[in-house]
Amino acid sequence: MELRVETPRTGTAVIYLEGRLDLVSAGETKQRLVEAVDGGQRRLVVDMADVDFVDSSGLGAIVGVLKAARLAGGDLRIARPTSQLRSILELTMLDRVLRPYETVEEAVTGYE
Repeated sequence: MELRVETPRTGTAVIYLEGRLDLVSAGETKQRLVEAVDGGQRRLVVDMADVDFVDSSGLGAIVGVLKAARLAGGDLRIARPTSQLRSILELTMLDRVLRPYETVEEAVTGYE
C-alpha cells in the first residue's frame, strides 16, 4: 500500500492511497493516519481512486481512523471510491457515516 499525504492551504490533509487495503496493509495504514491525526491533522480526505481492493480489515482501519479523527474534533471523508468500495459502504450502511464524495475537491470544500 502506497500512502501520500498532502496538506493544501485549506488545512485539510488529503491522503492518496494506492494498492490493496487488506489484512496485510490495514494495520500500518491505520497507524500512519492516526499519527497524522495525533500530529494535528484532524480533517482528513482519503482519496480511494487507486485502491484496487478493500477487505474487512481495510474497512476496519478506515473506521478506526474516522473514530480517532472525530475524538480529536475532526472528521474523515472518502473521495473517489471505487465501485467495490461503494458497494461495501452501501451493504454495511457505512455510507451514512462515511459519505462518499465524487471528487477530492468536493470533499475538501465540504469542510469549509
